[in-house]
Amino acid sequence: MDLSQALEIASHTDPGMVRAHNENSIASVPDKGLVVLADGMGGYNAGEVASGMATTVLTTELRQLLENQAAYAVDRQSGQKVALKILQQQIAKANTAIYQASHSQPQYSGMGTTLVIALFYDNRVMVAHIGDSRLYRMRGDEFSQVSKDHSLLQEQIDAGMLTKEQAKLSSNKNLVTRALGIDAAVEPEIHEYDTRPADIYLLCSDGLSDMVRDEEIGMTLQALGANLNLAAQQLVQMANDNGGRDNISVILIKVLREYPAATGLASKFFGWCR
Repeated sequence: MDLSQALEIASHTDPGMVRAHNENSIASVPDKGLVVLADGMGGYNAGEVASGMATTVLTTELRQLLENQAAYAVDRQSGQKVALKILQQQIAKANTAIYQASHSQPQYSGMGTTLVIALFYDNRVMVAHIGDSRLYRMRGDEFSQVSKDHSLLQEQIDAGMLTKEQAKLSSNKNLVTRALGIDAAVEPEIHEYDTRPADIYLLCSDGLSDMVRDEEIGMTLQALGANLNLAAQQLVQMANDNGGRDNISVILIKVLREYPAATGLASKFFGWCR
């Protein structure tokens, strides 16, 4: 099923006002309902390499797999939904590629990247993330953070050591507890959510979420949601206006209409995967 008529996608990325290099990487496969954002870390150019490897491996492999398998189908061997199975497999593959490169090439030692992926299918979205790159949702007048950071600050908030307001003032904002490519294996957090027409989903690096308050992001999407390209550019500009201390990347996805799973012959064909 081609989702390019059901979903509108816009994106923008910028190095910010301080960093010389943009170590973020973004990618999308509109017809498959797939978007990927990665925020790299490491030495000179290494973060850029790690995030680029992540988006390239994931979009290339997932595009190919989704040509022959329906994301909504159930895999016969594992009993898992195909979307979950292929996300887990390909995230592991990307992790291995980055980890091996960082250990075989000294200039890439210690490189890694955060990751957030959204895969849309059958009026749903499956979200996988590692680290502190985020996914938000605007539904009607409600703007909310969907993903939960894998970070020291989030652990301190969960433990009651800090309030969310205190966390905003902390100097430990960039200490992630999980990243792609740092260890030989990594566990992504993966959840599935229902979608509705007119929903707007935002994937972003911490270059946006650290520089612009959630309330201001929500107000911007409320005001500019009819023009996703303008909204994406405005969010990046707001982060830069507030100091732009990090690379800034955003991907916006608007649900234009429902996109239920295929029925009839197409459904029978994909049923062979079950």
